[in-house]
Amino acid sequence: MPTDADITDLADVFGLLGEPNRVRLLIALLDGPMCVRDVAAAIHLSESAVSHALRLLRAHRVVEVRRQGRVAFYEIADAHVRHLLEVGLEHVGHTILIHSAPVEPEAQCIPASHP
Repeated sequence: MPTDADITDLADVFGLLGEPNRVRLLIALLDGPMCVRDVAAAIHLSESAVSHALRLLRAHRVVEVRRQGRVAFYEIADAHVRHLLEVGLEHVGHTILIHSAPVEPEAQCIPASHP
């Protein structure tokens, strides 16, 4: 049996997934790492709203951040989270393309190469 702390953590994660915009954000990240600006454009939310959602998801280890220069790229934390999303989508009976064409990053999100 999981510990009470583990059960509480799991309930917190499911609570985070109870908000549709966070689920949209995570589905966008299924295609790979994205910066805040690109996520905002892909799911039609403000950068502020996306940043707030990512902060919550990161605090619960649902997403991870990788920095390239001054730009932060967010991605699904691990295969378990990916699997949870895919199984959830199957459960509700949606037939969407999980791996649709990725959103092209905007120039502002591409770090300049250093010689």
